[in-house]
Amino acid sequence: MASPKKKLQGLVAATITPMTEHGEINFSVIGQYVDYLVEEQGVKNIFVNGTTGEGLSLSVSERRRVAEEWVTKGRNKLDQVVIHVGALSLKESQELAQHAAEIGADGIAVIAPFFLKPWNKDVLINFLKEVAAAAPALPFYYYHIPALTGVKIRAEELLDGIQDKIPTFQGLKFSDTDLLDFGQCVDQNRQRQFAFLFGVDEFCIQRFINFVLKLGDFKLKVSKNQRALLGTTHFPFPHW
Repeated sequence: MASPKKKLQGLVAATITPMTEHGEINFSVIGQYVDYLVEEQGVKNIFVNGTTGEGLSLSVSERRRVAEEWVTKGRNKLDQVVIHVGALSLKESQELAQHAAEIGADGIAVIAPFFLKPWNKDVLINFLKEVAAAAPALPFYYYHIPALTGVKIRAEELLDGIQDKIPTFQGLKFSDTDLLDFGQCVDQNRQRQFAFLFGVDEFCIQRFINFVLKLGDFKLKVSKNQRALLGTTHFPFPHW
């Protein structure tokens, strides 16, 4: 069974894909991006080619090159680089998964296919299983984002017995506002060492602000990272 160097937890930056004004990927700034996350934000885990990085809008060759650059520039600086390899084509997803393993990524993640959608849990797991098998040494994460995929299969239902089908399964990126579903995922899998990461960061921020406002008028002491998060409406590096 695949196991990460250590459990994926804390802040994980969902990285953007930097572009030039002509729409070409600006690989030259990724090294600076790594340094910014590590030195300025204290973030040492990243999620590459996801929805924030517009991975599904890139070609397979572009996704491969972006993944390679993050792994190379993050070596000895980042703790974990998880590559999103989801695609509508099973073969493309498998190719990206295998490539992630070859370049030394620390894990892969996959969304549900959303054109011809899986109609039940078993069909979805079979798809994920085929992708995970292409990189059998890498931890595997399911990327649950029903607002974009239209796949409404509850994450809690999907997790039931998933590790029997996908031995490398290590956790879930949960990008949905159904906190009941998320809570059940956590509550019903306490004995497993799954990583449960919540991806709707603006939802968390709003809840935190509402909580602070209820406490009344007082001076709140916050860290540099918290000031950056609360003090701007266009913080560039979302976390999950």
